[in-house]
Amino acid sequence: MKQITFNMTKTTTTFYISDDIGSVSGQWLYAKDAIAQMVIGHGAGAGMYHPFMKLLAVKLQEQGISTLRYQFPYMEAGKKMPDRPKKATKTIEEIIKAVHQDFPNTPLFAAGKSFGGRMTSQLLSEWQPDYIKGLVFYGFPLHAPGKPSTDRADHLKEVKSPMFFLQGTRDKLATPELLNEVTKPLSLSTVKYFDGADHSFAYLKKSNINVDESIEMLALATRKWIDSIFSDET
Repeated sequence: MKQITFNMTKTTTTFYISDDIGSVSGQWLYAKDAIAQMVIGHGAGAGMYHPFMKLLAVKLQEQGISTLRYQFPYMEAGKKMPDRPKKATKTIEEIIKAVHQDFPNTPLFAAGKSFGGRMTSQLLSEWQPDYIKGLVFYGFPLHAPGKPSTDRADHLKEVKSPMFFLQGTRDKLATPELLNEVTKPLSLSTVKYFDGADHSFAYLKKSNINVDESIEMLALATRKWIDSIFSDET
């Protein structure tokens, strides 16, 4: 892993994945006296520098959670078509290993926005290191818009880590009814709905909830859930 730039709390990094995939960029945002480290994958349509991703990292930092955001190979190459699962999960696996190597004594959580979360769960349904303390979904893409289905969730029953689903009630990629159906049998899952939020956690103007407030709520909920995981371990 090659360090490129550094300042008080932020470090931009390059991760080598493999000879055929190459390397991808990542950015750390360190929290003072961090309670946990979180690896976060971006959504299908926007990379790690999207305003949502950047603000989420800042809000998590305020909650005492250090983050590592990273690019998937297609985004690193400037392409629009998301990587196939095999390439995406290989990327996530190598980055998680690198983060654990750098911070072996800090509890490590995996997370993702939409596509990033689903690819992470697909990886963790097959590769299950004991140092992953939990998995956080910032909007799980259960189905395509207007095409209700639960097929994308079949692998979740194989995930052995606690899972936290943060989901908007107006999310067109996961109706609450279907998500409840999927998660109810999963003993390690917790779901928190944000009333009126869509897949990007944006609210209607009449709600008077702006982007900053919306993402702050996500970060606060994440911190509370992580605290509950630690509480269960004691």
